[in-house]
Amino acid sequence: MLVLGERLIKTPVMSLQVGMKVAETLSPIIDPRTLSIVAYEVEGPMLDQQPSFIRIADIRELGDLGMIIDSSDEFVGGDDVLKLKEIISINFTLHGMKVVDTRGKRLGKVIDYTIDTDSFTIQQLSVQAGLLGSLSTTGHMIHRSQITEISDTAITVRSTEKKIPSLKTAGNIHQTYTNPFRKPSKPQPETTQVV
Repeated sequence: MLVLGERLIKTPVMSLQVGMKVAETLSPIIDPRTLSIVAYEVEGPMLDQQPSFIRIADIRELGDLGMIIDSSDEFVGGDDVLKLKEIISINFTLHGMKVVDTRGKRLGKVIDYTIDTDSFTIQQLSVQAGLLGSLSTTGHMIHRSQITEISDTAITVRSTEKKIPSLKTAGNIHQTYTNPFRKPSKPQPETTQVV
């Protein structure tokens, strides 16, 4: 199922062990190399460490009640899991990131994204044009397959504009241009044979 990333912020984290809400999500931890969410930073009164995180691998189910986990033992600190520590240190934030195409044209900034809840991969970026661009367009939805590069400052996507090749003339314009109003002439044979 596809959901907007904003929908999973302030989502309750429910524990099967105690049968109640133990935390609430604050922000996603996104791996820019795979464009997937690996964990969520969480807050709550029952947490031992600050900041605490819930890894996506430890979420049993995402339902109407929120994210369901086995117990509060699933929460980890920033230094507990080496891979998570590495991704947290990147400090990658998708919201507000500049989006440009391969030709260098600025398309706008990321205002939200769509997540596949089965794999927690980001499938689409919702991009809003700047002040002048917003007068002519409402925004763009960019699929992850269009993304060519993610840097610290911008996301580069494939350009949708087609490059029109220029006409090459070989010195004589009549070789490349045909008058559409002139009737095509029928070729005349040089000799006629009667059989």
